[in-house]
Amino acid sequence: MYVTCLDMEGVLVPEIWIAFSEESGIPELKRTTRDEPDYDKLMQWRIGILKEHGLTLKDIQNTIAKIDPLPGAKEFMDKLRAKCQTIILSDTFEEFAAPLMKKLGMPTIFCNSLEVDSDGFIVSHKMRCSQSKLTTVKALQSIGYETIASGDSYNDLGMIQASKAGFLFRTTDKIKADFPNIPAFTEFDELYEAICKVIDEK
Repeated sequence: MYVTCLDMEGVLVPEIWIAFSEESGIPELKRTTRDEPDYDKLMQWRIGILKEHGLTLKDIQNTIAKIDPLPGAKEFMDKLRAKCQTIILSDTFEEFAAPLMKKLGMPTIFCNSLEVDSDGFIVSHKMRCSQSKLTTVKALQSIGYETIASGDSYNDLGMIQASKAGFLFRTTDKIKADFPNIPAFTEFDELYEAICKVIDEK
């Protein structure tokens, strides 16, 4: 039995922090896990910038409400979920993801949560578990599932390398150069066909 595990931002939807960077006019917020592999460090840095500029969770949610899935992502998810169980494993937060999941047809997502103060400012982030993507893939394997994984960033490499098959999707040239052994795709049809080939192997 197979479960496909997918990253969310950069794979199925645009990068939330890049969209918010453009909306807020704060270029520093364009930094993502493609640039900074240490997610805790990245989030603490982001929270500091938000506080410095007086921006709340609601400000970010207002931007997210305008974000649509990447072209073809909803159709890809519909086909893939008809083929096998599919879970989105993301380092994003429940407070960000909910409206995007509605636009993707309500797939299952495992992500994290935010701590917000009474004035609506983000004060900290709570990770579901350490190395959540890799930990989740290993947990699925421990109960009898084969996993297939795909993502675009450094924080996806653990789950990709630990799975029976793993693929990079719309990643950076640097990550492709650093990990030439991982097949890399840019189109949803290519990724779907690669996943199906693994599942259909006898």
